[in-house]
Amino acid sequence: MARITDKYEQSSDTPLFICDFSPPRGGVPSLLEPAARLDADWLSAAYNPGRSTRASSPIAAHWIKERTGRDVLFTLATRDMNKIAVQSLLLGAQLLGLENVVIVQGDRLTERDLSLVEDVSDYRPTELIHSVRRMNGGTDFRGLKLRSPTDFCVGASLDLGHGIVKEARLAGRKVEAGAQFFISQPTFDPGGAVEFLERYAEENGEPLAAPVFFGIQVMAPGGLVFGGVPDWVTDGLDGGRAGADIALETLSRFIERGFRAFYLVPPILKGGRRDYEAAQAVLDSRGRLG
Repeated sequence: MARITDKYEQSSDTPLFICDFSPPRGGVPSLLEPAARLDADWLSAAYNPGRSTRASSPIAAHWIKERTGRDVLFTLATRDMNKIAVQSLLLGAQLLGLENVVIVQGDRLTERDLSLVEDVSDYRPTELIHSVRRMNGGTDFRGLKLRSPTDFCVGASLDLGHGIVKEARLAGRKVEAGAQFFISQPTFDPGGAVEFLERYAEENGEPLAAPVFFGIQVMAPGGLVFGGVPDWVTDGLDGGRAGADIALETLSRFIERGFRAFYLVPPILKGGRRDYEAAQAVLDSRGRLG
């Protein structure tokens, strides 16, 4: 299995793709079979997207790795578990042979959600990143020695829509805590990505050495949208242009600016259904990029 940072360093100029994948709302293995048709460098098992009950992200990632041979990572949110539960889950993921984890806060619970469940948030994301770093050093959250240290490659999230300076400062704190790579929420603007890296160096006194996989969303009419979408994208969709074609144009713009690591987000349709065929159409055409 490939640690993300190792494969990134070895890939030279070849574009790399992490593809987002939603574990199913059921325990039938056939519900995970669409993962076998996604030819990305890594498949990322999301953590309860939409705040819904889904198969555990590390278990789903393990199933995908074992059944398809794909490299994987799993997302872990701070929202739902206390420190004991989080660290126990991480030890279980280590037993399954998983190496790559992305720490996120998770979707905020709505008022209706909070009438049914509690927001635990025993860790903030930066705290959990630091906690995983300590586990990699052989120590649990109480400061007690583990029987064996973990060996996770730890990722963190970015959202340039929250403000580039704010995210640059937060990314610096996450790197200091132990983040080794980043994935970003979808963006259509390579200029914003360039500005983020410039601001990071200014705010933190050195360039960002950790790889950043910038988010590229495959759009679909009526699909869920993350952040702002420029007019040229919505006009194209309204005119019948395929979401995969728009995503390829966005990727080309990023590659022209020197970027080569991407987080591909398949369309999210009503009811949470994903259009993985549209994502694979992008992956099938990546040979034309560059």
